[in-house]
Amino acid sequence: MNNATGAAIARIWNWRITVSCAALLLVVAIAAVSFGPIHIGFAEVFKTLLNLPGGATGQGRTVILQLRLPRVVLGALVGAALATSGAVYQTVFHNPLADPYLLGAASGAGLGATIALTSTHHDVTALLPVFAFGGGILAVLTSFFVSGKFFAEPNTLLLSGIAVGSFATAIQTYLQQRHSNALRPVYSWILGDLTAASWSVVGWSAIYIAIALAILFAVAKQLDGLMLSDEEAFSLGINPNRLRILAVGAATLATATAVSASGLIGFVGIVVPHLVRGVTRRVTNRSLISIALVGAAFLVLADLGARTLLSPAELPIGVITAFVGAPFFLFVLRNRRRASH
Repeated sequence: MNNATGAAIARIWNWRITVSCAALLLVVAIAAVSFGPIHIGFAEVFKTLLNLPGGATGQGRTVILQLRLPRVVLGALVGAALATSGAVYQTVFHNPLADPYLLGAASGAGLGATIALTSTHHDVTALLPVFAFGGGILAVLTSFFVSGKFFAEPNTLLLSGIAVGSFATAIQTYLQQRHSNALRPVYSWILGDLTAASWSVVGWSAIYIAIALAILFAVAKQLDGLMLSDEEAFSLGINPNRLRILAVGAATLATATAVSASGLIGFVGIVVPHLVRGVTRRVTNRSLISIALVGAAFLVLADLGARTLLSPAELPIGVITAFVGAPFFLFVLRNRRRASH
């Protein structure tokens, strides 16, 4: 078998994986729209979504199109953003345990949301994403500033992010203690929440996440060069620092948007990239589209569990992802230690 044939087979295999991931997302999304306190059959869901005769009417149609569908779409967007950002961070920082919240984006967004919830007695639900987004972006920019240059060595930038995140968390805790009446909504947001999903939230978050993911997909092949030394990357025609700035900027935009739309949802950025790379047995950023699709399916499935396991009560979605992600994290950590010996 010559090289051209081998490359063609690999390309077909990659597209088969991507198509399979897309099919998985479709099945999970239809299930998520169908199941709930009011059960709606798959066929009825299909007909309603495609506006065919025999679709749901009245209350059933409202449940599908105005309650469950925006929640599923938002969950898919957030899952794709966090999973893709996690994969990119792991490449940029040469750390298989890196996640999208490394540079203080989560802590900054949490501080922004806490400021919004504690600064006034009025309902600030509509402003919560704005404050969270601003806090996340500001924390990441501060991490770059503290590191000493616009893009320092990955380890230096990582330590800066940890310091900035700790400082933001300290301020957040102080504000919570000063405004104990706001503790419940703050903690609810911190644990992740898709209950406020609406088409307006889907609309603005889709714009930023789509831009960020488009950038990351466009540079996916070049990102593989960051797995090498900077000298080797230069020999391949890649400017490592410029690529790192672009990749981290796009990943941070995706993460901050996801956090501002849904709160803090952990482990998606760690579990999904390792899962996809483990199944495909390829440690490459060319799988970013597949990672995004599986991340979307993972979070939609987690949200389905969050709202059905204790129905009619609802679990925070962050509890579900932590229940799955924490053991997975320990498994990856243990395998990494074994590989290093």
